[in-house]
Amino acid sequence: MENSPIEKKYSKWIIILSIFIPVAVAFLFVVKLKDLGIDAPTLPFLPPIYATINGITAILLVVAVWAIKNGKIQLHQNLMKTAIGCSLLFLVMYIAYHMTTPSTKFGGDGAIKYVYFFILLTHILLSIAIIPLVLVTYVRALAERFDRHRKIARITFPLWLYVAITGVVVYLMISPYYQY
Repeated sequence: MENSPIEKKYSKWIIILSIFIPVAVAFLFVVKLKDLGIDAPTLPFLPPIYATINGITAILLVVAVWAIKNGKIQLHQNLMKTAIGCSLLFLVMYIAYHMTTPSTKFGGDGAIKYVYFFILLTHILLSIAIIPLVLVTYVRALAERFDRHRKIARITFPLWLYVAITGVVVYLMISPYYQY
């Protein structure tokens, strides 16, 4: 199948963003603003906010799937745009937090530690994979290539939902160890 002009127009941006965002997040996670000589206040209040945004994203995704299955196309479109907006808002807050605030170590012991790190690792890896999937899925809808949109959405939806839910779970598991 040949890509539409809209898909071709956005394909370079999808590639650029799919590489740039994870690399930038990894870099900014390691380098704090104070290391660059910038005196910025810490932002310890952000994790519960961006965890809540992850929870809202999960709800939006589920309702959006319900909407499209019930023929509510405009509602589906609005919910998906809002879910993408929430993910962007999460990303901005996550970066701001990790650029200004020391990382928190998980303090649990025993089996729960392995559960936490499994959830965290799968969350991180799938959050990287979800970037191009969401972008391609969205662009295919913009291009009105709904056959191809549905095909990739069947992959994108469960992975994005997993990332959103595990974002909340990771926060709940590590929140007792935050030092405010």
